[in-house]
Order: sequence, then C-alpha cells, then structure tokens
Amino acid sequence: MDLQAILSGIDVNADWIGLRYVKENTGFRLVRDGKPEANTRESKQGIMVEVLVNGQFAYYATSRLDVISMQKAAERAVVLATAASNYSLHRFGTEARPVAKGSYQSPFVKAADAFSPGELSELLIKATSELKVSEKVVTTNAIARIVETESRFISSNGSDVDQKYLMVSADYSAVAQDGSITQKRTDGGLLAKSYQSGMEVFHEADVLSRCQQIGSEAVELLSAEECPTGAMDLLLAPDQMMLQIHESVGHALEIDRILGDERNYAGWSFVRLDDFGKLQYGSELMNISFDPYVENQFASYAFDDGGLKAEKEYLIKDGLLLRGLGGMESQLRSGINGVANFRASSWNRAPIDRMANLNLEPGDSSRDEIIGSVEKGVFMTSNRSWSIDDYRNKFQFGCEYAKLIENGKLTRTVKNPNYRAISNPFWRSLKKVGNRDTFEIYGTPFCGKGEPNQVIRVGHASPLCLFDKVEVFGGA
Repeated sequence: MDLQAILSGIDVNADWIGLRYVKENTGFRLVRDGKPEANTRESKQGIMVEVLVNGQFAYYATSRLDVISMQKAAERAVVLATAASNYSLHRFGTEARPVAKGSYQSPFVKAADAFSPGELSELLIKATSELKVSEKVVTTNAIARIVETESRFISSNGSDVDQKYLMVSADYSAVAQDGSITQKRTDGGLLAKSYQSGMEVFHEADVLSRCQQIGSEAVELLSAEECPTGAMDLLLAPDQMMLQIHESVGHALEIDRILGDERNYAGWSFVRLDDFGKLQYGSELMNISFDPYVENQFASYAFDDGGLKAEKEYLIKDGLLLRGLGGMESQLRSGINGVANFRASSWNRAPIDRMANLNLEPGDSSRDEIIGSVEKGVFMTSNRSWSIDDYRNKFQFGCEYAKLIENGKLTRTVKNPNYRAISNPFWRSLKKVGNRDTFEIYGTPFCGKGEPNQVIRVGHASPLCLFDKVEVFGGA
C-alpha cells in the first residue's frame, strides 16, 4: 500500500491532512491447573484520517484500505471539523503537528516466531505444575500475551514515521487455601512483567524458578500473621512503586485531565496549571522522568502519534513539579511544557494525552542501607488492590506480600498488607531512594482512559523507596 500516493490523491478542502496506519497481531494463551484454557490470535488493521479545518482537528477511521474509502473518510472528517470549529475551545495551526521523519524498532533477541505455539503452551503447562508446590495450592495460572504492532504516520506537511513494536507480557500466579483462609501470589502483580522484548522472556529455567518462589510464598502467607496497624516506615518494592507512580503521579499530571477533558469519566486532578514550577510535589529525593528510550521498557517509542519527537524529560526534579504529561495540543492550550505522549490505542482511536515510560530515577542508597535504617516498618511488594479518588489525591493500596522490618532487619512475613495516604504528603515523606542495583522495570497493557475508551500500554521503573510514618493496616 502506497500511503504517500493515497495522501497525494485525497482531494478535500483542509489546511492539513494526516494518515496513521496501524496493523496489530495479538496472541494470548492461558493455562489453568495444567490445562490450556485460552489460545487466541487476533489481527486488526486500519487507517485513521485526520484533518485540520478552521483551526479544528477532526478524525475519521476506516478499515477499508482503498483510495475511495480514504477519500470518503477525509470528506467525513472535514464535515466534522467544520461543524466543530464553531464551538472550538482553542484554534490550532499546523504547529500542533510538527514535521516528523524517522523510525523505531523494539529491541529483542528472539523473534515472536522463535517458539512454536505448541512449545509455548508446553512451557505454560510446566509453569502451572511448578507453581503447585503443595496440596494447599488450589489454583495455578500461567499467561502469555504477545503483541506485534506496526504503524506508519504521514502528513501533508511532510511527516513520515515508521515504528514497529514487539511486546511481550507474562504472568504466573498461585492461589493457596487453608480452610477459610485464601492467599494469592503473582509474578509482581497481574501482567506486571510486560516488556518490549522478544521470546527470551520465556526462558524455561528462569520461568520455572520464579514459579517455585511464587507458589511457596502463596503457601507461606496462609500461616502468616496479619499486617500490623499504625503509622510506621513503609518500604515499597519496585513492582508496587509501579502502581504508586502510575496513579498518584502519572494520571495526576496528564494535562488534558488538568484542563478538565476527562472529568466526566476518568476524573480530574488535584494539580492546577499554576502549580507547575511552584509545587513541591515530593521530597528532594523525588525525581520523576518521562523516558521513552529505556531498553525493553513497555512504552518506548521515537515519536508520538502527533509526530512530536520523544525525548527524556524530567516532570519532577528534586521534588519540584516542572512539566506535565501533555502532547502539543495540550501544551498549546495550557501554556505548560509537556512531552511527546499524544497517543492512540488503535487505528480507530484519536490520540489523547497518555502516560508512557514514567520512571522514578535511582538514588544512592543500597538495599541493605535502607533496611538497616528502619527501626520499625513494613516492606510491601506486588500490588493486589487499589483505590484512588477522582482527583488522584487520596488513595488506599493493598499488596500481596510483606515482611516486617524490625531493628534494621527483615523478620516475619505478614499477610493482607495495606497502606493509605494523600499524594503530596506521601511523596514528601520519601526519605530514602534505592540505587541502580535496586532499580527494576515493569509495565501494564491495561491503562484505561478516554471516551470512547482506550486501553493502552504504559511502563514504569523504580528503585526501592522508603517512606516515613505512613498509615499501614492489615485485613483483619
């Protein structure tokens, strides 16, 4: 398909035209208790036609990839833009769609076809067997999700961007039961092991070793005491920091949310436009970056879907709020500096402000130094539950597994650990940040936002983080 020829042949009265082609193949496998339960493959492709008319952008998508269908889609988009321009909140020019030229390719060692379907299913069956470390393990699951995506974006002002992704997600979980007590352990949280990587993620020895640990910890939790209640030091593992960053930083800093675009669906934000450059979001140890080039991180790319080149930027530096998560449209509307995060989840969705790779930069404390500094606290890992208000301010999160920290040492395992706080006071209580040795990368395919809804991939990376005097409680 010659997109450039199609673009040149589209005849409509528009100030700017863009075509975004997306093709995606998704394979999903689930094995439960040694038996394959799901084995699906989905393919989809289409083109989003975008136009700028009278300062207003509008979109119309089609899965028909012929010239006539795209001409009709462009005509329809012009009708929509013309009608909407009478009610525009902001009038845009072509500066909202900078000229972009380049390409991107996910890094990987083993391609998606390195495993046959039978070989991958056999590995997942072995994983569920390894998870069942005792008769108290009553349910085991092994999941593999492989997504191959290619996209191309061209425009009438000269953009031409080609990006190809290979994204792999895996999860292994065990549910243990003893009488009325039930506990579950996963591999860092549901599908938290999501990467731009290849089938090397499914190295058998590594997978089976992790499954042994997951099953053993699920059984261990059955006899563990309840997490204590009270204000104490809280040490969070990187897999829980993923959720903490996502909910109380990422969504709160999306500029379209701050402008009010999401308030009837996904909520608003406690952050206001005049907070940028002024608000002490956290302690001086808090450094949050938008980083699209961390190797193997789930949401790496070279250009966003508006053609803005992706660069590493600090959103929060030394605890001070500097910039928001907003593409060119939101930056022009708000006057706030943003990043290249104007993204669409599929060919039939218009781009909106989305998190991508949002990371907490490492500090200089070792794991032993952090634990050794705690007289009384709890170390929590792997998210189990979350609740946060519509302003991304008050939150309550639960984890799967925890250990007490007593007099500078990890001691007893405790179950049903939870904590609650308010975003700014919580981040201001950050008192130690782990070094590069404690830094780990995670991701999720399931960040939802927008109307119509868009579920998109995001990545988060973090070291160990220690917070002072957080309200902790158990499940009893």
